[in-house]
Amino acid sequence: MPIEMQRRKEQDLSIAGRFEMRRRAPPPALEGIVSDICGYRETAPGHFRNIEYASLTVPLVVSFAEPFAIGLGKDPGDNDRFASFAAGLFAGPVIIESFGAACCVQINFTPLGARRFFGLPMSELTDSMVVLDDVLGAEGMALRERLGNAPDWAARFDLAEAFIATRLGHAADTSPEIAWAYDRIVTSGGRTRISTIAEKLGWSRKHLAGKFSDATGIGPKTLSRIVRFNRALGLSRQDQSDWADIAADCGYADQAHLVRDFRQLAGDPPTALEVTFLQDGRAAFEQSGLSTNLNEGGFHARNH
Repeated sequence: MPIEMQRRKEQDLSIAGRFEMRRRAPPPALEGIVSDICGYRETAPGHFRNIEYASLTVPLVVSFAEPFAIGLGKDPGDNDRFASFAAGLFAGPVIIESFGAACCVQINFTPLGARRFFGLPMSELTDSMVVLDDVLGAEGMALRERLGNAPDWAARFDLAEAFIATRLGHAADTSPEIAWAYDRIVTSGGRTRISTIAEKLGWSRKHLAGKFSDATGIGPKTLSRIVRFNRALGLSRQDQSDWADIAADCGYADQAHLVRDFRQLAGDPPTALEVTFLQDGRAAFEQSGLSTNLNEGGFHARNH
């Protein structure tokens, strides 16, 4: 694809005086493998604190500058510093802090795309950050050097896409059974019963759970919870429905069930997330089709 065509797909989400952010949608050859590729560089000193809610994104972060402080379900401690790494799925909020000198490329994979790209059971990445040389070896370190030496974001995105395509050329395909089961869960908004999926495949629920752990890093029940949570979160930002209606629409047993899931997957009850969303002034921005998060889950950022 010509460079001119690729650049038309890029979004500039920068905020002057704070950070530079570029995002590119994947080319057709990588659809279903990669959600997007982002470039991020902080341009002012400060303390940036981001919260990303549970999602189905597996990020590969390649950093050229100061590491991030990252805590899974908690505030990051002094030893929670990560520069270049891959992160598996985590059924909870992720707190990310940086201090005005971060610069990186982030490749956001789908769970099944990540399984093919990394070529290892995704359970090895679940609930953790694995440093670049451990997950990709010498290839990963060479990629970091090439990305760091590239003249601009467009060139970095081109290099990242070529690197992904090359690795996929040697990767095993996703089994049709897992691809079908994953699609059923996602397209149903997490409402399809796991027992029904197992029955249609002729598998036991235990066997299905083992296959999902290898392919995505989590079991089908947890994946369904994350899908349902993100659908509820999206509905709350798009219409005037109250939380009881959203709970019923998304398949929760009741509103209390929804609140419990929000506390576990986002770290706060839904009403607190709603207030944060409105106070951050992002409603009109996200309704325009753009988003500031580097993740499919919810996100809000504060500059202290």
